[in-house]
Amino acid sequence: MEEYLLRQRDYLLSISRAMTARLDLAPLLQLIISKAVEMLGGEAGLIALRDRDDRFHVRASYGLPASALRADSGQLQMLLAPLLTNLPLSGSRWPLSDLYGRLPLVAAALGLNLRQVVGLPLLLEEQLIGVIYVFRTRDAAFSSDDRLVLSSFGDQAAIAVRNATLYQRLAEEKDRLNAIIEHSADGVLIVDADCRVETINRKLAEITGWEPEEAVGHPCSKVLSLRNAQGNDVCAQACPLRSLSENDTFLAEGDIIRADGQRTAVSITYSPLYDQDGELAHIVGSVHDVSRFREAQEMKSMFISVISHELKTPVALIKGYANTLRREDARWDAATVRESLTIIEEESDRLDRLINDLLQASRIQAGTLKLETGDVSIPRLAGKLADRFRVHAGKHDLRLDFPADFPPLLADEERLQQVFSNLVNNAIKYSPEGSTVTVGGRPLGDQAEFWVTDQGIGISPDDQARLFEPFYRVESGLGRRTQGVGLGLYLCRAIVEAHGGRIWVQSELGHGSTFRFTLPLR
Repeated sequence: MEEYLLRQRDYLLSISRAMTARLDLAPLLQLIISKAVEMLGGEAGLIALRDRDDRFHVRASYGLPASALRADSGQLQMLLAPLLTNLPLSGSRWPLSDLYGRLPLVAAALGLNLRQVVGLPLLLEEQLIGVIYVFRTRDAAFSSDDRLVLSSFGDQAAIAVRNATLYQRLAEEKDRLNAIIEHSADGVLIVDADCRVETINRKLAEITGWEPEEAVGHPCSKVLSLRNAQGNDVCAQACPLRSLSENDTFLAEGDIIRADGQRTAVSITYSPLYDQDGELAHIVGSVHDVSRFREAQEMKSMFISVISHELKTPVALIKGYANTLRREDARWDAATVRESLTIIEEESDRLDRLINDLLQASRIQAGTLKLETGDVSIPRLAGKLADRFRVHAGKHDLRLDFPADFPPLLADEERLQQVFSNLVNNAIKYSPEGSTVTVGGRPLGDQAEFWVTDQGIGISPDDQARLFEPFYRVESGLGRRTQGVGLGLYLCRAIVEAHGGRIWVQSELGHGSTFRFTLPLR
């Protein structure tokens, strides 16, 4: 007997060492149940763990039939339900008094000749965290020694299961946090106490141009090349966070400049993380791309500036001529009155166009631009437009270039008239007197392509990239002398895209420009 107990002790010791060396829960549970069955001379067994909903779920089994193992977890739970329901949540009522009454139900469900069963609770601080069942198909009952050995084994198994469960939860939490950081819409930067990079996420990698693996170990100021308006390195200011308390933060704003020269406006909030000894362990930076906000602010300022300037001129002229005409000490001849009223009418029309452009821009921004579609003959529309412009811009040669059989389009005629009008008006404004402006079009498969070509000053590549933005105007001497708020091409793009087409420009400085756009034929 003593020799048997020594062998059992050595066996338990070797199993305990094997269990404590494993932190992966699934392999650990499989080891526990296989050793428990082997140790007690059983033929089958299972382990069920208590979940957060206080229900018991099978996590590992040994010796069960292949049909049961192929079943999904819900079906397996149903087969083993008699052993997994109405279990005590503490060790005070264990073992179950009707355990042998439940055994035939499980044996019939599994199709096994199970004759004996022993149940072992996995207890920690008197709380039931799981249960081990070992089965025999022969009549030999489990002895008190078997139960004693299994009880000793269960204490070690419970500790190992708890450690593995905690490790698994920590690993899951780490994976969850990594996923949150990696897929965050904002950039995330983690540096050590010496301001060397430990982690950057995917968003920050896009902003900085650094690959996450390459950034590790480099100084923050090298990876996050952040410069304020004065050109100073803002990231270098993060290291003084050592002097901040745990709940303080440090806000920095500036431009991140990539190696390829691309600039991104960002706002960064740095937060220090201290260890249990009160020493600075990490600095976490949340990097928010504020480029769109800055663009919106710049657009707002530009809008106020441009609109104020464009409104002042017609209002001043209207008021000036109106005040002149109503002077009681003067008598004006019919020609002077007619000329003054003409100017008042023209400036009123100019104000009306400006207001309409602003209203349309507002509708576009709100997504409420609507089209009233019908059959439209573009050559006829362009011909009427050319006749009108020839009256007001007779110093330019306006030509049309359409095939005779050009098919009608399903489109909004008034909106397309606005597109051609804006493009032709720009061509005339930015072209020398006597030059040619051509309006043309041709069918291309299921689309039609249109163009307005001039022989004007041309547009630089940098200006071409921003030409269709609202309130953007080309910076040139001629551009500053011409009227407009920079909404015409923005409205053209919105109208063309609303029809399902696209618009672009081809231009070279000093050699004129061609604006092209496509529209679906049907």
